[in-house]
Amino acid sequence: MALPSNILIVGGGVFGLSTALSLSKRHPTSTITIIESSPTIPNPHGSSVDTSRIVRADYANKAYSKLAAEAIDLWRTTDWGRNGRYTQNGLLLVYPSDSASAKEYAHKSYANVRAIEGDNVTFLPTQTDVLSVVPAYGSTLDVAGGYVNWGSGWSDAAATLRYAKERLDAEGKVKFRSGNVERVLYAAAAGSGKSKVTGVVLADGSVVEADLVVLATGAWSSRLVDLRGRAVATGQAIAYMRISDEEQRELENLPTILNFATGIFVIPPRGNLLKIARHAFGYRNPVVVPVPGDGDRTETMEVSLPEQGVPVPLEGQEAFRVALRQLLPRFAEREFVDTRVCWYTDTPQGDFIVSYHPDHEGLFLATGGSGHAYKFFPVIGDKIVDALEGTLDPELSEMWTWSKAPVSDGEDFDGDGSRSGERRAILKDELAKTKKALRSSVL
Repeated sequence: MALPSNILIVGGGVFGLSTALSLSKRHPTSTITIIESSPTIPNPHGSSVDTSRIVRADYANKAYSKLAAEAIDLWRTTDWGRNGRYTQNGLLLVYPSDSASAKEYAHKSYANVRAIEGDNVTFLPTQTDVLSVVPAYGSTLDVAGGYVNWGSGWSDAAATLRYAKERLDAEGKVKFRSGNVERVLYAAAAGSGKSKVTGVVLADGSVVEADLVVLATGAWSSRLVDLRGRAVATGQAIAYMRISDEEQRELENLPTILNFATGIFVIPPRGNLLKIARHAFGYRNPVVVPVPGDGDRTETMEVSLPEQGVPVPLEGQEAFRVALRQLLPRFAEREFVDTRVCWYTDTPQGDFIVSYHPDHEGLFLATGGSGHAYKFFPVIGDKIVDALEGTLDPELSEMWTWSKAPVSDGEDFDGDGSRSGERRAILKDELAKTKKALRSSVL
């Protein structure tokens, strides 16, 4: 399928930058512009800006395992992974004795990744077997079993976003513009009964016109298109603690450890900082906004949108303490030197939304990363452009299409089965509980 000559990408994160890289190669005569809300890329508030992100092919879903294997090959063998952007330290996936679902997910994931990585993957049926891989964790490690995949690793997320931006700058084919997109512009499409997207309006009132608008806006997408029942922004807990030089040397070459039952994972430290994070159902931040679309914008809706600059509530910090008592008890009471809430764009089954909007010509969505899109950075842009051109692999197209029915109000987003924690926790309520608890402790 031929693409229009004037293409606008809203969002300069993983989906946006990777799409621009692929478009600039495959459609070199098109005018391609990226609008990013931050004056710098990476955006310091973006979901993929951090010290580290897990790169793994460990999925219960074979399609994601296969796609991740393609990406990992590029992380290993091309500039994507060079200069410290990718470290292959392995991934240790564990489960406790009291979680049948976590054990089941681990077994399915093991079977899929074993078919890809072969002898790089070892099943660990007992706690003793797990400890043989991470002896530094000690005999109090509270797990029943798991497996280790030495073919997995982690990536310096912020450095890789800078790398992608520098590649686009060097090519000189993509224009960049800073600004907050307030809404999408529509006009009547001749003879189709649909509306046609003609560009976007920025917060300062200026208009950027385009024949095709790609929304790669992550957790902010619900402000620009009605995603109720299809995607929701959730805040995920991350914390850091300071460790000594000796502890750094002891832990830095171990595999990343991920507990499927709690969603807690610990990535090997760098710079004497140990990162603990949770892949959970997350916090929601309800906000009332106008219903986006081609109407008069008088109708409103409640959606979850990111709240920037807030610490992890006490609930999340206590969950980290519980997990550390299971995994690394000597660190369980150590002070967190920093915490942050990272915003996912979750979908009901954890599948991405990479699809044209069925009701608005010229509007395409590349969002719904669901907390696991980053690892696909080297290949996801090509898949997005395949979808734009109508040539995406049918299996991926079926998973990522807009036409999948939305869930009804009140129904939970279960993701891919690897989430933990409370469902539908409200961020402001948890922060209020934290404030009350801290005030009580002072009294």
